[in-house]
Amino acid sequence: MERLRRVAVVVLNWNGRRLLEQFMPSWVAFTPAEAELIIVDNGSSDDSVAYLQSHYPDVRCIAFDQNYGFALGYNRAIEMLEHSVIVLLNSDVALTAGWLDEPLALLEHSSDISAVQPKIRAYRSPEMFEYAGAAGGYLDVYGYPFCRGRIFDTLEADRGQYDEVATDLLWASGACLIIRREAYLQAGGLDARFFAHQEEIDLCWRVVARGGRIALAPHSIVYHVGGASLAAEHPRKTYLNFRNNLLMLYKNLPEARLEAVLRVRILLDCLALLVFLLRGQVRHARAVWQAYRDYRTMRPDFEADRRENLAQTKVPNPEGIKTFSLLRRYYLSGQKHYSQL
Repeated sequence: MERLRRVAVVVLNWNGRRLLEQFMPSWVAFTPAEAELIIVDNGSSDDSVAYLQSHYPDVRCIAFDQNYGFALGYNRAIEMLEHSVIVLLNSDVALTAGWLDEPLALLEHSSDISAVQPKIRAYRSPEMFEYAGAAGGYLDVYGYPFCRGRIFDTLEADRGQYDEVATDLLWASGACLIIRREAYLQAGGLDARFFAHQEEIDLCWRVVARGGRIALAPHSIVYHVGGASLAAEHPRKTYLNFRNNLLMLYKNLPEARLEAVLRVRILLDCLALLVFLLRGQVRHARAVWQAYRDYRTMRPDFEADRRENLAQTKVPNPEGIKTFSLLRRYYLSGQKHYSQL
């Protein structure tokens, strides 16, 4: 089979001159000949565009006149492109030699694979998996995300324990998401209403529900800084993770499971709120309450999306949604690594 030639490596930039200086050398050096590196500037007010024009005049730059945010910015850019494969690459990711070889081979030889992610290691601790994706993601029975190599805040070192190709993932990290453009568009792209956090999980779930598969390319490695937009300890991140997770469940869960899952989630999330209060993290507790309040307010706006998703669903029970409770296994049984689950 002829190798894919229409690949776009798309980096969304917003006031990221410092990150461009730091990471452009690796993007330019390790973007292979069959791919085009494209910087999409999201209405930056710094000198990002001028820096690119001066230092990298041969790199294509699409400059928007305003900041459309992460999801809508990518949606607008991908609609403009004609490449058959799109790489959504975070602006704080360092590439490595040959990182795109195995993902493209998987897409070429398996027509039912819609998206691939590499192993994602921590830029500051190169032997460790990175929080945002590690070696590929799943959901537990109640909708909590976890990864090979990362469960909640427990990160593993990459010792080759996940070196097999995995095609049962539910989601691939948005830090470096390699996806067929057709699958991206057919699933509706990233949901801009999420603003940030878990929007790639929502997208991948829709892709899998429509019959696609998500794969890990274990011999492809990139390094992610993480926390470039919001630090892990920021209450805003707590708010977005809780709110968006609830919206995602509402959008995608079949009717037979939705109410049962949400009843348990209310109890578990109330417990999380209580734990925040007992730890003196009042702002995080308030963030959980606000997430539920806004979920109830926003839910009617997602009714049409839910109907559309369920109508398009071919795989109502994907392998990547597990039948166990992650909280139970992690906190009560001490199973803190993926291999122990």
